[in-house]
Amino acid sequence: MQLHYIANASVPSLSGKTIAVIDPSDGQQYDEIQRGNAEDIDHAVQAARLCYQNVWGKLPPVERSRLLMKLSAKVLEHADELAAIEQRDCGKPTKQAKADAAALARYFEFYAGACDKLHGETIPYPQEFSVLTWREPHGVTGHIVPWNYPMQIFGRCVGGALAAGNVCVVKPSEDACLSLIRVAQLAADVGFPAGAINIVTGYGHEVGDALARHPGVDHISFTGSPRIGTLIEQAAAERHCPCTMELGGKSPQIVFADADLDAAIPTIINAIIQNSGQTCSAGSRLLVERSIYETLLARLASAFEALRVGSATMDLDLGPLIRQTQQQRVWDFLSDAHNDGISIVAQGQIVDDAPEGGYYQAPTLLRDVPVDHRLAQEEVFGPVLSSMAFDTEEEAIQMANATEFGLVAGIWTRDGGRQFRVAKRLRSGQVFINNYGAAGGVELPFGGVKSSGHGREKGFEALYGFTTLKTVAIRHG
Repeated sequence: MQLHYIANASVPSLSGKTIAVIDPSDGQQYDEIQRGNAEDIDHAVQAARLCYQNVWGKLPPVERSRLLMKLSAKVLEHADELAAIEQRDCGKPTKQAKADAAALARYFEFYAGACDKLHGETIPYPQEFSVLTWREPHGVTGHIVPWNYPMQIFGRCVGGALAAGNVCVVKPSEDACLSLIRVAQLAADVGFPAGAINIVTGYGHEVGDALARHPGVDHISFTGSPRIGTLIEQAAAERHCPCTMELGGKSPQIVFADADLDAAIPTIINAIIQNSGQTCSAGSRLLVERSIYETLLARLASAFEALRVGSATMDLDLGPLIRQTQQQRVWDFLSDAHNDGISIVAQGQIVDDAPEGGYYQAPTLLRDVPVDHRLAQEEVFGPVLSSMAFDTEEEAIQMANATEFGLVAGIWTRDGGRQFRVAKRLRSGQVFINNYGAAGGVELPFGGVKSSGHGREKGFEALYGFTTLKTVAIRHG
């Protein structure tokens, strides 16, 4: 049984209740976590506040840096262990789980290097004044981490918050939290003070809501759906608590006729099958110039048919979806496609020896999806790629912008002028040209516009969100 981790100690929930931990590869329970409540959150926030006031808030930036660097090294030392935990908890193929552990270590490494580089400014002003600014941590930051990339998202938000001088209370998803409990234990092992990192598990409507409402939490970082993000912000707004919101996407891959298809095709496929399509920035809409539409779909069809789905330990192209309700969600989208006459171009295969009871879904390529259909508008969060054709650059831009989301976009063209024209007009937080994701990009600010959220995490930019600016004006004489 897994316990909360508060003030460097494993503690049971005050409710005495637990939640089953299910292996997505076979649908079987193999562990339990604590079903936390508002009292557990209060315990964690109090521990965090004491740490901030007495220890963490007094540490010089260089000391925070050294602790984060030690934690990065410790994560690398335990990378295989963490990957195995994540693999079973989330259903990730081995290669994806190992990549997530490596990314977690890199986030801590990056933010370790940033601790002592967050500078203020001096402001030109009448000579009888000296005016300067400096950045101060919020204090106690709350982090609501989703189930699709627990380690990576923990690294980017908690790493940034700690580097900026905050202490953290983390509510992981009830579907995927075991790796984060272990990381908090490793942080204690390398010398993080009690209360710097606190993990409280449980359901969102109980623990997440309590975290957003707690008067001792000074900032909220949330990654998840727009619907839940709205609830979190409403709760936080009652006490004017600032929030950073990353709320998903319906990201387009725009392929022009002059694109290098040999380079584009593997990237387009990976962008929809990675983590079984359960990625906020998944390239789930494929917009193709009509003159190459059939050619590209034919090549993608061959590639899709070769894809294989199985248990996490099989380490195939895709593992299972996270839970049965997510599997049903994908099935409902595909049922709508069938009912509305949208054609399946190709599908991968679930291997014969995949365990019974696993939440598997074959990757699916659809064609001629209407721009206003829910498959082109809503986040499926599964390995379903919706393709559609365009005739002009202007039409491609309009189609790309024709959703409520604006997280990521990809542009495939050799035309340098078009690259910049299109990139400037896309309403998106990130735009990738002749690539998608830039190999992960711990250093690259990440976040969206419109219903994809606001604020930025990753990169140095995240430190501005995890701090508040103070202006000091000194009158001489």
